Amino acid sequence: MSETIFTKIINKEIPAEILYEDDEALAFSDINPQAPIHFLVIPKKPIATINDMEAADKALVGHLHWVAAHIAEQQGFAQEGFRTVMNCNEHGGQTVYHIHLHVLAGKPLGWPPYQERLKV
Repeated sequence: MSETIFTKIINKEIPAEILYEDDEALAFSDINPQAPIHFLVIPKKPIATINDMEAADKALVGHLHWVAAHIAEQQGFAQEGFRTVMNCNEHGGQTVYHIHLHVLAGKPLGWPPYQERLKV
């Protein structure tokens, strides 16, 4: 796999607002947020797409979700809720070929808004 912008962030060659880091994962704020809270959780192991994951990567991908929930709890939005999204390939909206979990929160994210669905 070729080097990506995420590899450069992991190697501290490009600055990022780091929210969490351990031996397996790194979480940082998205530079183009799509919600009031939007950060990425990436594995330090380079895996290009979901299709490139191996059986041995199952625990690592689960760890990415644990990191997302841990940050949500620390930042106080876990109980209100949040969305996690992992895109795969061009038609799935993936733009950086190093798997990454988007975490979005800070406003209602369902469509239509939950309150409008209750009126039906």
